[in-house]
Amino acid sequence: MKILVLNGPNLNMLGIREPEIYGNNTYPDLVRMIEDHCKKINVDVEVKQSNYEGELVTLIQKAYFYGVQGIVINPAAYTHTSIALLDALKAVNIPTVEVHISDVSKREDFRQISYVSKVAVKRIIGEGFDGYINAINYLVENYGQD
Repeated sequence: MKILVLNGPNLNMLGIREPEIYGNNTYPDLVRMIEDHCKKINVDVEVKQSNYEGELVTLIQKAYFYGVQGIVINPAAYTHTSIALLDALKAVNIPTVEVHISDVSKREDFRQISYVSKVAVKRIIGEGFDGYINAINYLVENYGQD
């Protein structure tokens, strides 16, 4: 199975940004954990991060043409603002799991809005880095090919 993991703005600052919310592990720690897990379960994975909405849209669109079978996305702040990400995910119709490191349901009011959740097949929140692993496993179990 081929999976694309996308991370939105400021996730490159993990370990620096609000460690009381996001923990002390860094973005390279996250990427390494995802890649190691995918290697163990024989999943072809690409992990990307961008602070730019348009670049994330382009990566979603390219996923369609590159035969990606599942997307794990942490849109970060774009969760609450980006109809463009929603439209891109709808256009490619690739099973998508939305992930958030923190429990956004217990945070600020504006974080209660998620445009991506309108197309996501599953939403995983508040499980830290493990949420990514759970998202990948969900996609493999429900959409993977033998």
